[in-house]
Amino acid sequence: MSNFITRRREPKRFALWLCIAGSMILFAVLLVAYLVRKGGADWQVIPLPKVFLASTAVILASSLTLHIANRSFEHERFVQYRLYMGTTLFLGVLFVLLQVLGWREWVSQGIYLQTNPSSSFLYVLSGVHLLHILIGVAFLGIAYTEAVQRKPYIDFFIYSVNPPNQLRIRLITLYWHFVDVLWLVVFLFLLVHHGM
Repeated sequence: MSNFITRRREPKRFALWLCIAGSMILFAVLLVAYLVRKGGADWQVIPLPKVFLASTAVILASSLTLHIANRSFEHERFVQYRLYMGTTLFLGVLFVLLQVLGWREWVSQGIYLQTNPSSSFLYVLSGVHLLHILIGVAFLGIAYTEAVQRKPYIDFFIYSVNPPNQLRIRLITLYWHFVDVLWLVVFLFLLVHHGM
């Protein structure tokens, strides 16, 4: 046990885990507050936009493509890595667009942030998650740009065996899988309490 506590950890990985823990606490507080506030007399059930179902499928697909990209990176299949990293980035951007379309659907129905306590929670939960996704998309964009800049095999090979670059890819992957699972939890929670 003392070895676990005193063992030196990679600082960037440790910092990311702290950020993940903080995000989990934030969402747990929001979901508990949602359940407490739901008992109010002024609460209205607002159906989720159907496009949120599509965005959920997109974000799950992005986890799969990122997994394939990682395997390709580890096995020095750099053309395949670029393809799947680019696909993951595209799916991340598509998720953002689909979420915005969901908000537009609410707005077209006259549902705004301040319309009802229920709508406030819907916008805040999906909006805070979208902020997490935008951070992930930015890092995916950096990783993809670095991959595209190294077309010759030898350039990419040198890049791939550099430990800081390996760590960067692992951290991006960890973060992206986290925000994917986080959305799945939030979406299923809202689906149970609001329906489509």
